Amino acid sequence: MELQRRSSMTFLSSPSRKRLDNNEVLRLLGDIANEPQEHFVVLTFDTGGRVSGKHLVYIGTIDKIAVYSRDVFAKAMPDFPVAIIISHNHPSGNPTPSKQDIATTQHLIAAGQLLGVPVLDHIIVAGDEYYSFVANGLILI
Repeated sequence: MELQRRSSMTFLSSPSRKRLDNNEVLRLLGDIANEPQEHFVVLTFDTGGRVSGKHLVYIGTIDKIAVYSRDVFAKAMPDFPVAIIISHNHPSGNPTPSKQDIATTQHLIAAGQLLGVPVLDHIIVAGDEYYSFVANGLILI
C-alpha cells in the first residue's frame, strides 16, 4: 500500500529540511491510517533532523478528538525535540482537514513557538492517502 499525496508538492519534515517521501510517511504513520477511531500522534525530531520518537497522544471517537497542547508537548518533551510533526487519521477515508483540524493546528503552532519547539507539519492520514498542511500551504515554514 502506498499513500497518495493530495498535493503535487513535497513537504518539509525535519529541522534539516530533509523531505519525507510517500514511503517514509507510510513507514511512520501507516499504522494509524486505517484505524476505526481517530488516533493523534506526535513525531519528535532531534538536532540531526532524525525522528527521535513517535508517541500516541490520544485515541478519540470515529470522527473527533479533543486535543490539548499540554498533552501533546508533555508526550514530546522527554525526547528533548528541536521540532515536531503532529498527525492524526480520519477513519472516514477522506484526509481533508476540518475547520477544527485547522484551528487545532494553529493553536499547537502557537504553543510550539512559546516553547521553542516548532510544529513542522500536520499530516492527516486516511486509508492510502494523506494530507500535508505544509504541502497545501496551511503551514508556512
